[in-house]
Amino acid sequence: MRILVSGASGLIGSAFAEHMRTKGHTVVALVRREAKNSDEISWAPGHEPLQAGVVDTFDAVVNLAGATTGKLPWTKKYMRELIDSRIDSTRALVEAMRSANQRPKVFVSGSASGFYGDTGTANAKETDPKGTGFLSDLAAKWEQMAYTAPSDVRVVTIRTTMVMSRKKGALGRMLPLLRMGVGGRLGSGKQWWAFISLVDEVRAIEHLIETPSASGAFNLTAPEAATCEELVSSLGKALHRPTLLPVPAFALRLAFGLGADELLLCNQKLDAGKLVASGFEFTHPTLDAASRWSVGRD
Repeated sequence: MRILVSGASGLIGSAFAEHMRTKGHTVVALVRREAKNSDEISWAPGHEPLQAGVVDTFDAVVNLAGATTGKLPWTKKYMRELIDSRIDSTRALVEAMRSANQRPKVFVSGSASGFYGDTGTANAKETDPKGTGFLSDLAAKWEQMAYTAPSDVRVVTIRTTMVMSRKKGALGRMLPLLRMGVGGRLGSGKQWWAFISLVDEVRAIEHLIETPSASGAFNLTAPEAATCEELVSSLGKALHRPTLLPVPAFALRLAFGLGADELLLCNQKLDAGKLVASGFEFTHPTLDAASRWSVGRD
């Protein structure tokens, strides 16, 4: 296949591009600078449209562009950037598909588990309504823009949760502390944290591209649920380090404001049933398996 990817320099995008290239596919990245070779195409979403015919030769478009929500605290200016970086990129790709002479078969576009807001103790399913809060509104707007793609393009929106990685992403700040034995739960630790390994995140995107019956929203989450305390303890166990130094909720709110409540202290408990029913098999279905891989001890 020929696959066009936005956000290819990010954690998920770079891993996805590398994975697909090892499978023999051609991956071309959209970059916000001058293209250096045939594996790159320059673009400036929000400022100018993609050149005519850009998407004509691609079988799939994967849209992972967007400023990271992990940059805390969120200022009003940065919250605007979080919105614009997603909506402008998605709009540019949709408009390019509308004007294409030959459209891609599938459009996989990013979203987030934040769509559901605070899920409480329930396993959120794709048929559940959106929740409340900034991240919920952001994810809903992002998806709505993706679904304006032409009707003959299969659209999949991936509601990604916390991605467990060996170097960056959600655990980027936590892992170094845990390696030193000075980490612990955040807040009460009882809040649910949905998770997925970077390996399964990338493989799930590949699976959804290659499964013609897959369309609409999919939760990209491991099938096993875990609390914040369980996840931190599992990582500590994999590292053979104690996890006895909690960070109180008030300190997180003082440091990170709204981001603390919406990213770190709220419940995110998701159901993986739709992804599993589509035929996907997890490499790291359990917390311990994902933790061992994340610390390099699988």
